[in-house]
Amino acid sequence: MTAPSVLDRVVNTAPAGGRISFARLDGTETLGLPELYERAGRLAGRLRERGVGPGDRIGILAANSLEWVLLDLAALRLKAQTAGFEPGKFDPADDLTGRYGLTLLFTDRAAGVPGAVPMSEVRALSEPDGEAAGPPAPAPVTWGPREVTTIKFTSGSTGTPKGLGATAGSIDSSLAAVQQMFGHAPGDDLFVFLPLSLLQQRYWVYSALAHGHDVTISTYEAAFAAMRRVRPTVVMGVPAFYETARRQVESRVRRSGGTLTPQEAARRLFGDRVRYLWTGSAPADAAMLRFFTDAGLPIYEGYGLNETCIVAKNHPGASREGSVGRVLPGKEVLLDADGVVSVRSEHPVGYGYAFAEPGASERVFGPDGTVRTGDLGHIDEDGFLFIRGRADDVIVLDNGKKVVVRPIEEHMRASPAVAECVLFCPTQTDLVAVVSPAALPADPDAVRAQLALTNAAFGRDERISRVVIADEPFSIDNDLLTSQYKPKRPRILAAYRTSLHDPKAGIHAP
Repeated sequence: MTAPSVLDRVVNTAPAGGRISFARLDGTETLGLPELYERAGRLAGRLRERGVGPGDRIGILAANSLEWVLLDLAALRLKAQTAGFEPGKFDPADDLTGRYGLTLLFTDRAAGVPGAVPMSEVRALSEPDGEAAGPPAPAPVTWGPREVTTIKFTSGSTGTPKGLGATAGSIDSSLAAVQQMFGHAPGDDLFVFLPLSLLQQRYWVYSALAHGHDVTISTYEAAFAAMRRVRPTVVMGVPAFYETARRQVESRVRRSGGTLTPQEAARRLFGDRVRYLWTGSAPADAAMLRFFTDAGLPIYEGYGLNETCIVAKNHPGASREGSVGRVLPGKEVLLDADGVVSVRSEHPVGYGYAFAEPGASERVFGPDGTVRTGDLGHIDEDGFLFIRGRADDVIVLDNGKKVVVRPIEEHMRASPAVAECVLFCPTQTDLVAVVSPAALPADPDAVRAQLALTNAAFGRDERISRVVIADEPFSIDNDLLTSQYKPKRPRILAAYRTSLHDPKAGIHAP
């Protein structure tokens, strides 16, 4: 008999222990995983009474919360799909129900949209109904490898986000591979703060239910305050989060007058139980990775896309500086003549977009689910994958020279004064950078000094002629960063087009 998949164990087997916590700025709410499982079952029964069944789809447009997790687990128990809509990127008034074929839409937005269910009702629906027995919990279900559990949306830089149906097989294979690498177990507490609308953030809830460890859900705004309270053992974050953390650690060391070491300052920021830090979703700066590893908090970078799930990951016993790790079991990385990466999966996330403009699927997906990532990379003799940048971000100068921008941008970000750097070539003759200041007011002298160091480190054709300092740091709120804190190049280009084309604007290289 075939052993049940990880996902089937999550939905059909009550956990014996473990806790889930929700850490906000005003405090932390905690409940046991057995209680979470029971409440998800009750909620599933009541959603079934409202007409939700196998193959139906419910939408969730809300901030991270217990209610979000309960809805997701209840849908899995019913073999219904979820569609996670990121607040700020979607609005409940935009006919989400009609556009995405939703049976119900749950939201914490003040929308007044007909048919939308307030998230405030979810908690009550999951609680015991006094003396009444309430509806029975759903019978056990089995998710087939190619069945879609959720619609996830891209965090892309332009246009309406594309919707992709994620298969149970892709989720299960990723959970199994991660567990093999990191061995999460009782005593661990995995700290998650990115939006739960991003499917991978929900993996850690599934992992907790399957393996009995704790998980803490927070938000980006509350993350630093919450970590000191909950003392996690694992932190899941994007590179921009760790860059901010590094600046905080360095600031604490400076303010201490040398009485505090980086190791002590890092432990005070993250808590004293961290055994490792996880990062991915965007390129990580090598200096930042070394900083935390040297501070006693080993940090492991990985690689994946919405369309591929996790492809490669550094982990204890198999980590190489500059790489994104060895390719996971069930994944195959293919390189074309130009070094562009494609990924073939034993269990593809999908075979095309469920919601996208015509032709979008064909540009990315092969017939067998192979994904053309658009990233440039190579694999070394020991099987470690290295990503050099985006094929679309290669700038071709008028002399025919191809410039890969990522290494240059990373070198500029080595300055504490520079949070982000994005290179453009407005006249096809020279490179011009737009940098996001790490703080306001910006420090032009520090930016100028870093410009000289970067130009000295690269060849003549890779020289930055000018740097335009952004008026304010790039952020999600000003629409210059994605939800995973990656710069939106087209938006930045549009915002600073005048300065980029004005040869007098910005800081000039000597």
